[in-house]
Amino acid sequence: MSRVIDNYLAVKAEVEKACSDAGRNSDEVKLLVVSKTIPIPVLMELYDFGIREFGENREPELAMKSAAMPQDIIWHFIGPVQSNKIRKVVKLARVIHSVESLSQLERFERIAGEEQVSPEILLEVNVSGEASKGGMTPKDLPEIASVAARCVNIKFKGLMTMAPFNADQQELISVFSGLCDLKSGIEKNCNINLPCLSMGMSGDFAEAIACGATVVRVGSRIFEGIERIAK
Repeated sequence: MSRVIDNYLAVKAEVEKACSDAGRNSDEVKLLVVSKTIPIPVLMELYDFGIREFGENREPELAMKSAAMPQDIIWHFIGPVQSNKIRKVVKLARVIHSVESLSQLERFERIAGEEQVSPEILLEVNVSGEASKGGMTPKDLPEIASVAARCVNIKFKGLMTMAPFNADQQELISVFSGLCDLKSGIEKNCNINLPCLSMGMSGDFAEAIACGATVVRVGSRIFEGIERIAK
């Protein structure tokens, strides 16, 4: 097997162990391959191995890859969405992890209706309060979530967050359990089920899984040693 497949299987095994340690079924957690800056031939190795979901964080690269790669791939958009890119992202991504404001949510809802598509969306929450992180504040979440729950063109599926860079384990647990608590509150207040908690990356997915993550976003561990596309 190739290096990227070996890496993927190693990460998959770690995800399964983290699930076991947390008393969870591994089927509850999706390992999302973050494919940003990775050449298409490398991604096709994963595709040929059976991987059908990839995450991108820039619209131009998403557009290029979605046009060139097989059409049964489910693309996730995991980065900040500029206002002038919303229409393109709506047309290309099945799942959008990074809706971070009420105005942005309303634009996604309107444009999805115009384009006659129904992407799944997650509200990004800045649980840690770190200035460099995107997302709405926990204080603003309830109002925005109540609007998202009433949307008819986009499908509100859950929440996303990012932990602070170089956070210790206690801080990771605080951030990830905080998002889980916020989800529970929204489900109760809006009388809806939110199946998706997108949290945890290459360095902290075990802690995220312990706190209830259903999607972990992993790139650098899977593509370790792989030459990337120059930005």
